[in-house]
Amino acid sequence: MMDENRVYSAPGDEIETKHPVLVSRYRGITRLNHWITALCMIVLLISGFSFFHPALFWMTGLFGGGQTTRWLHPIVGLVLVASFLLLFLQMWKLNLPRREDVEWSLKIGDMLKGDEDKLPELGKYNAGQKMVFWGMSALIALLVTTGIMIWEEYFPHIVSIPVRRIAVAVHALAALGAILIFIVHVYAAIWTRGTIRAMTRGTVTGGWAFRHHRKWLRELAGRQRTDPSK
Repeated sequence: MMDENRVYSAPGDEIETKHPVLVSRYRGITRLNHWITALCMIVLLISGFSFFHPALFWMTGLFGGGQTTRWLHPIVGLVLVASFLLLFLQMWKLNLPRREDVEWSLKIGDMLKGDEDKLPELGKYNAGQKMVFWGMSALIALLVTTGIMIWEEYFPHIVSIPVRRIAVAVHALAALGAILIFIVHVYAAIWTRGTIRAMTRGTVTGGWAFRHHRKWLRELAGRQRTDPSK
């Protein structure tokens, strides 16, 4: 749990005394949790697409055929829910909306143009990252709810046939929404240079932290009595 002195940072976040300066952003358990969630998403997207249209059924061959894919898809879905729940519990507090998120959203044009000096100082996550977090949280909750409703092998009588048909449609739409958010998340990580290393090595450079998440860096510097500009 975060202690009462933390507003923008999580346990394990700290400035490392190295040259160049590196800042710990994600602990090993968080990174492992993230990659398990990402792998589950990829498997679910491919296996789900294989049933979306007959022309895509060939993709079931990647998992050993149609019958195996039908068994695997909901099982991986449950693993995704468990993994994302652990990630959610670690990150939800730092993804709550804050006043600076409104200003950041209004100045998103400056961010896209690279004029980040015009943006407000931010905590660990910006408004875009928070929208991805809460959007994916809502969609995963919707996917697991509708997924159980259409999982006939174990829940054949949980809902009526008309309701199950609606659940299938909602499940497909929620999956498309999750795909879009997933693409945005990956693109943003690649587009913002230096971001991916946070989830591979667990650290970011001091310059990256100062440029993109200055309030987060200032809080860490204050806790460690370090000048964030150095």
